[in-house]
Amino acid sequence: MLMRTDAFRELDRLTEQMFGTAARPAAMPMDAYRSGDEYVVHFDLPGVDPESIDLNVERNVVTVRAERRSPAPEGAELIAGERPAGVHTRQLLLGESLDPERIEASYDAGVLTLRMPISENAKSRKIEISGGKSPKQITT
Repeated sequence: MLMRTDAFRELDRLTEQMFGTAARPAAMPMDAYRSGDEYVVHFDLPGVDPESIDLNVERNVVTVRAERRSPAPEGAELIAGERPAGVHTRQLLLGESLDPERIEASYDAGVLTLRMPISENAKSRKIEISGGKSPKQITT
């Protein structure tokens, strides 16, 4: 199972309920889903140089760090600045069923995709029970 962690998520949710607007823009929005024997996560990172993306796995936490630089040259007068620039970080807490050793990452058209396979130990399997008149199989 894949779990999302964001230290300020609850505070943002409460602020949004009270004031009716998002407290801060999502600098690294993501989609996550299960497809067969793997979890897939897509992070929107438009305008991010692939060389600035850093992926780190420590125990059961995946950390994505990316830097989006402002396209305006130094000293330019900024007229509108709606695209968040700077270093953005996102962490995912991996459940015990995922295999952190086999995570694959790709970056295409401003989208970072992580593919995280389910651990062989966590997959469902048939166990044959001996004894009785005929063998029986149980799924675990």
